[in-house]
Amino acid sequence: MILTTCAACAAPLAHTAPRCGVRWALHEGRGSTGGKRRQLRHAKTRYCNETCQHDHWRRGHKQICKRIHRGGNAEQYYADKKYKEAVAEAVEKCADDTKGQTCYICTQALHWKTKEGLVRGCSCRGTAGFAHVSCLAEQAKILFAEAEENNLERQPRWNRWHTCTLCEQNHHGVVRCALGWACWKTYLGRPETDRARCFAMTQLGNGLSAAGHHEDALSVNEAELSMMRRVGAPEEVILGTLGNLAGTYCDLGRQECALRITRDIYQGFLKLNGEESGDTILASINYAASLGNLNRFNEAKSSLRKTIPVARRVLGESHQQTLRMRKTYAKALFLDDGATLGDLRKAVMTLAEIERTSRRVLGGAHPLTVDIEDLLRDARVILRARETPPTSA
Repeated sequence: MILTTCAACAAPLAHTAPRCGVRWALHEGRGSTGGKRRQLRHAKTRYCNETCQHDHWRRGHKQICKRIHRGGNAEQYYADKKYKEAVAEAVEKCADDTKGQTCYICTQALHWKTKEGLVRGCSCRGTAGFAHVSCLAEQAKILFAEAEENNLERQPRWNRWHTCTLCEQNHHGVVRCALGWACWKTYLGRPETDRARCFAMTQLGNGLSAAGHHEDALSVNEAELSMMRRVGAPEEVILGTLGNLAGTYCDLGRQECALRITRDIYQGFLKLNGEESGDTILASINYAASLGNLNRFNEAKSSLRKTIPVARRVLGESHQQTLRMRKTYAKALFLDDGATLGDLRKAVMTLAEIERTSRRVLGGAHPLTVDIEDLLRDARVILRARETPPTSA
């Protein structure tokens, strides 16, 4: 992970923590009366102090230190290792879906260099959208490099790190995680203030969350927030980073923490950009979802009644965030203990409608579609139980 803990004792590290670096040793030259110093390079693995460093070396780090250094030092070595593991996981997860297909970028079934198999983690249907993670990553890397070199608009090209070229929808699950590691390992060597490096850390955190690695995502989110504050990032960027942290808190069941942060983020974006900003709309969804997670359904519904019309007007009916917002509202309707029969019917009707839209736009395998299907099934069970008259004894 972003190397934020001591390699020996796992204690949290400051960004200025010592690491094994270059040191010098006396080399006795053959046939000479004097000696000369030779440079010993190490892997820049991070430690609390010299005691932890010496302990880690005694426990075996010395044997692999040179190999790690040749791999680009500790952070790069670790990122490369985790990237390969993430690609293998994604290929295995997608194996049944990709049989008999070829990569739409290189047109091969196996990658010519890495020999990795195919993946598909977007909203493409039929024979479209199959690719190697390495091809997707190389494509994104080249496009962004062209933007940097030729002063082109960067955001559309950066989006290739998380968005499919063909269907224009985000990658999800283990494919998103593998691309997150690919992005991080590409830009981690840049200065801490470099925007691509900052955004790469965001992609890694989002990818880990998408694959369910929430503890790892938390480590990245916290490191990213610390870095953004340290380099003096704009308030808008800080709020976005806090949003990722709040999402991870929610995934880990820390709902009170998530609610405090999402409320502050929503108010911050509302003040900065107004209610029609995409950032404000996303923040309002997360705030309402946090209220719902704490069974504060009346507050969630009240908030969503104000923001759903804005999302429909600004983003459109079939936009993913509009679907998320309506899903959250329907969930608050049918889970509320005080729900009327009309509330339950409205929830079922809403979920059935957005399930069809989500399936059409995002595909049946998309996490949002799956989530809506599960909620629709639960809502129908509750509605049937309410509509069925009790049998007499």
